[in-house]
Amino acid sequence: MAHPDTRGAATGTGDRSRPRAVLPALCVTQITGWGIVYCAFPVLLSRITADTGWSAGTVTAAFSTALLVSAAAGIPVGRVLDRRGPRAVMTGGSVLAVLALLTVAAAPGPVVFLAGWTAAGVAMAATFYHPAFAAVTRWWGPDRVRALTVVTLAGGLASTVFAPLTAALAEHLSWRATYAVLAAVLAVVTVPIHALALRAPWPPAPTPAPDPGGRPGARTPRTARSRPFLLLAAALTLSGFAMYAVVIGLVPLLTERGADTTTAAWALGLGGAGQTLGRTLYATLARRTGPTVRTALLMAAGGVTTAALALVPGPVAVLVLLAVLAGVVRGNLTLLQATAVSDRWGTADYGRLSALLTAPATVAAALAPWAGAALAGGPLGGYDGLFAALAACSAAAVLLALVSGRRPPPGGAPPTGGPRAVSGH
Repeated sequence: MAHPDTRGAATGTGDRSRPRAVLPALCVTQITGWGIVYCAFPVLLSRITADTGWSAGTVTAAFSTALLVSAAAGIPVGRVLDRRGPRAVMTGGSVLAVLALLTVAAAPGPVVFLAGWTAAGVAMAATFYHPAFAAVTRWWGPDRVRALTVVTLAGGLASTVFAPLTAALAEHLSWRATYAVLAAVLAVVTVPIHALALRAPWPPAPTPAPDPGGRPGARTPRTARSRPFLLLAAALTLSGFAMYAVVIGLVPLLTERGADTTTAAWALGLGGAGQTLGRTLYATLARRTGPTVRTALLMAAGGVTTAALALVPGPVAVLVLLAVLAGVVRGNLTLLQATAVSDRWGTADYGRLSALLTAPATVAAALAPWAGAALAGGPLGGYDGLFAALAACSAAAVLLALVSGRRPPPGGAPPTGGPRAVSGH
């Protein structure tokens, strides 16, 4: 029998006095973790290269390695999350993040610098959205979309808070001292919050969904090898690559069109504001559409905004508006990834399945900055050509999403893995 405190958390009813502390705690730690481990790096990049003499490619490659490691580490982390819950994972990940940043700050050469970022990649897998989404999905049950929206809205404030703070620290301190101060902030905020606020009993996992033959109790490996799962993973990978390449390429695209750097930076920032706005709209979209239609619609919207940025020459105000609309779509795509598993296969084994589903997209996101710049500077002849190619990637993602719609076989039982497990439609 479930613990009395966890029944309400899992179903959205009853006594949720203990889990109620989880949501504000995760909001604070997501802002702090993303802001320090992720968002501080681009602010300090030029200072790192100027001080050390290491090439920008070497420094950026170390950071990209962290993203790749986080994709691989997310799979075993997800397995532990499903069994034990988020407290030990996120507390240990916070400690590791602090040690990783101190290693980065003290690195005498590129090898130790790379080692620090490699450890940071494991910490990202244990502290960023993936474990937070797993916690919210299990504890909040059918109310998860609302709770997930709150967490991602908070995470979207990370750059707003910590990019200016990092820049202000760097005005008075070296990049090494700046990272040391940020590591201390990370330790003071995230370690005790994760240790104290995530103590609620971990609800038992729901019964897994039936396998494609309709037999109950299908396990994670069978689902992860299924055609719908693989097609959806491919769709998310193409869409994710396009999304992140657009973010990185927006400023150079606008400067190619005649915008000054300040205006282009404002467009990027307003796109971030659009991303926050988009997340507030997702719950309404989720109530009115099935998972397959919703996935295809959002990926198509991403392709349309990307194609418009490729084809519309100006004026700059119109391009800025398109950047904001692209941000609205990105905000929804974040929540789409968070709910992709639970909407189709229920919440059983959510941690591991979600990690398996999004790992290729995380790899694509890590490679997107390098690949986008290489394609724009080479075969595609500029950022107009790059954005047209990215729109084609989104179109391919839409097709894959549509054919991934999972329908029960004739006579098969419907999914039972969670309160909102539905067939793709």
